[in-house]
Amino acid sequence: MAFTPRGGRGGDRGGRGGFSRGGDRGGRGGFSRGGGGDRGGRGGFSRGGGRGGRGDSRGGRGGRGAPRGGRGGGAKGGAKTIVEPHRHAGIFVARGKEDMLVTKNLCPGESVYGEKRISVENSSGADDSVSKTEYRVWNPFRSKLAAGVLGGLDEIFIKPGAKVLYLGAASGTSVSHVADIVGPTGTVFAVEFSHRSGRDLINMATHRTNVIPIIEDARHPLKYRMLVSMVDVIFADVAQPDQARIVGLNAHLFLKVGGGVVVSIKANCIDSTAAPEAVFAREVTKLREERIKPLEQLTLEPFERDHAMVVGRYVRSTT
Repeated sequence: MAFTPRGGRGGDRGGRGGFSRGGDRGGRGGFSRGGGGDRGGRGGFSRGGGRGGRGDSRGGRGGRGAPRGGRGGGAKGGAKTIVEPHRHAGIFVARGKEDMLVTKNLCPGESVYGEKRISVENSSGADDSVSKTEYRVWNPFRSKLAAGVLGGLDEIFIKPGAKVLYLGAASGTSVSHVADIVGPTGTVFAVEFSHRSGRDLINMATHRTNVIPIIEDARHPLKYRMLVSMVDVIFADVAQPDQARIVGLNAHLFLKVGGGVVVSIKANCIDSTAAPEAVFAREVTKLREERIKPLEQLTLEPFERDHAMVVGRYVRSTT
């Protein structure tokens, strides 16, 4: 009784056959339950001689018809995930197995830095046609602006249709989400000094046409004054000792009176010897001197260490 096809559960499960105790004991092998691969016989000689090994490789189990594999690029959406608007316009919260901060993808089907995407089905009432809306998960550990939003900032000034000057754009990770928020009617002027990061920023901007990449030093705003219009808000993440001066220079040239300023302050980059609280207080004082009236200050503690987000409004005079 050699090999007997048994046919159950997705493949042939070889017989237990072979000779009786004194001789060879046949392999149990054949194909595994889910069609995942060979399971290798238990074979060899049984009690009469040495007992053979359990076979070569055990083979993949192939969970019920498909390989098990890792989680793919997109998070599970559909009926299980509910997307609700956040109190900041243009930002959404995806409620499912775990709540996530998301932005509506300006270029559906494309991710910028390997982030997860969620597709949610929207059924229109009349003809029961189903359309899909895609959202991108906004990771607060990779974006200081997302960390500030999750921390509870009252006002970020970035909303659909806004014009944003983004200083310290790096590779465009956060810029892509800001572009999603302002939408096709808004504009993001993204300034980055590093040519290496600027290359990734330009590649991202080829798909998001509301992003204008500027590879230039933010200390010299006159060099790019022909590219930038008057803006509604300046977001700064330049991590330089003279950060407040850089923000002030750009605000005097490009920011509307009453416009918003959002500054991410990294204490170590300004003064690594002083306490972070003292550094933050000193930077707020410098911002006041640049006619930026501080509205709130927030530490980014669970997500970033010794970082603070300061939100202010640009005014005509400090009095």
